[in-house]
Amino acid sequence: MDWDDPQLISTLILLLVLVLIAFRQVGGIRLKIWQIMTGGAIAAVALGEISPVDAIRSINADVMIFLAGMFVVGEAMRQSGYLFYLTNRLFGRADSTDELLIMLLFGMGMLSAFLMNDTIAIIGTPVVLYLSRLHRVAPALMLLSLAFAVTIGSAMSPIGNPQNLLIAIDGGLDNPFADFFGNLFIPTCINLFIVYLLMKAFYRNEFRRLDQIHVSCSLSDENLARVCRISLATIVVLILLKIVAVMLGAGESFRLTYIAVAAALPVITLSNRRWEMLRGIDWETLIFFASMFVLMEAVWRSGFIQESLSLESDGIASVSMVLGLSVTLSQLVSNVPFVALYLPVLDQIGATAQTMVALAAGSTIAGNLSVLGAASNVIIIQNAEKDGATITFLEFVKAGIPLTAANLAVYWLFLEIWPAL
Repeated sequence: MDWDDPQLISTLILLLVLVLIAFRQVGGIRLKIWQIMTGGAIAAVALGEISPVDAIRSINADVMIFLAGMFVVGEAMRQSGYLFYLTNRLFGRADSTDELLIMLLFGMGMLSAFLMNDTIAIIGTPVVLYLSRLHRVAPALMLLSLAFAVTIGSAMSPIGNPQNLLIAIDGGLDNPFADFFGNLFIPTCINLFIVYLLMKAFYRNEFRRLDQIHVSCSLSDENLARVCRISLATIVVLILLKIVAVMLGAGESFRLTYIAVAAALPVITLSNRRWEMLRGIDWETLIFFASMFVLMEAVWRSGFIQESLSLESDGIASVSMVLGLSVTLSQLVSNVPFVALYLPVLDQIGATAQTMVALAAGSTIAGNLSVLGAASNVIIIQNAEKDGATITFLEFVKAGIPLTAANLAVYWLFLEIWPAL
């Protein structure tokens, strides 16, 4: 065994990180996921797997800026009370658990497509726990539904989650919004409805008529809430402008990062609570992603991924192969790191837009299989535990395995079988 082999060292660091993320316990010390990933990145630099300069260069600035901007908007919505105001407007008329769950799945799913799933995971966790207490519905049902909704809903948009953003930025797509929505909108809606059917089967005793409880949900900061409305309107307008820019051949000059920056600017410039909003954003998640980029770059430089995926294989870019590898390997390295590793492989062999969309769909629904499949799952559990609730690993996979199988079948039918007919 050659301990100087860079493949071996990088792979061992990655495996250790994954084991620690799975158990999150070293002796009597409870570790957070961002701490584990940061430790892995530091180890890679310290052991010479990647130089400090290359480590800094490996961090994708576009993704980091986009996440930070959307987190600013999400924190402003939470702190202003606008989030709970919208919750009351969206879910207050639900007469039954069935209606509540359908509203939750499609409401949070659609929001995640435009505000990014990690953002909705952060701001949605207190919402579903509030609804759980209000209507005396099992927290596990609500938390699982939120996790599945933000994962599946985010699949259909190039700004729905970090891995889609990576694909939209580095995947060579001429019109990412058209490519994503055109191929994934209908199967995504079908998959959201499948979540409803599965949750009803697993938690049948929770489905009943709900008492109409009228709760006063006033805004805690009306000025900040007005700013939030401006930010949300900015996101919608800029997405439409991005689509128009692509149609006019100017899409490359209109970067997706601009959407998040422009959305955050009203909060930063118009609110006198700007510093409070900046301090309150999820810095831990940003550190996680920065560290993930460093560690994945070290693994990529080792050549382990290139050899494992066999660049010469003719089937490596097929829709079936991409979907299968995305779901399985994302369980090992999580979906964002997997895309960060796999995207250069597909780029080298000139993969089509259809393949890139399949990569987005597969790596996204991989988050439904287990807690470790997506960062949004971790965010939801960490935030829920602060409020005294949680989802166990077994609870998640019990529902996640059949759901992921069904989701995979739906996307496979729409991405490979349907176009061939």
